Amino acid sequence: MERPGATTFKGSPLTLIGPQLKVGDKAPDFEVLDVSLQPVNLAKTQGSVRIFSVVPSLDTPVCDAQTKRFNDEMEALKGVEVYTVSMDLPFAQKRWCGQFGVDRVKMLSDHRSGSFGHNYGTLIKELRMESRAIFVVDRDGTIRHVEYVTEMADHPNYEAAVAAARAAAG
Repeated sequence: MERPGATTFKGSPLTLIGPQLKVGDKAPDFEVLDVSLQPVNLAKTQGSVRIFSVVPSLDTPVCDAQTKRFNDEMEALKGVEVYTVSMDLPFAQKRWCGQFGVDRVKMLSDHRSGSFGHNYGTLIKELRMESRAIFVVDRDGTIRHVEYVTEMADHPNYEAAVAAARAAAG
């Protein structure tokens, strides 16, 4: 499924591959790698409320700020895990976390198959990278918050994502 013009980069329209998920949908499965090159799927993240913070690349200013913001928010979020998903290689994700002291957010690399991007509708056809998005998934695997950020250079609504995660965590 292709969604032409579903996102833009500095005003230029781009095509997203995959469905446009909505609140109430069951979270799709995926297979990505963590920074230790171990496979991670949806089942391996269960047990808590999850925020999937999707970024194009950690080496850009907004992605850097987004990941650091969620790392800071984690201190006050009980029963919530935050995962940053990008096409960055696991080695680059690990280096970036070490460089900036990011130690609460878990990094997931979709570089190998793009399955997260395909299944969550964040894979940019023209660039083979992720478009900025936020998904909050409850303990039962139901999506409680979705934000596809229309312009990749814009920040997501952090407050809405954190509020949805808090509500889902009870």
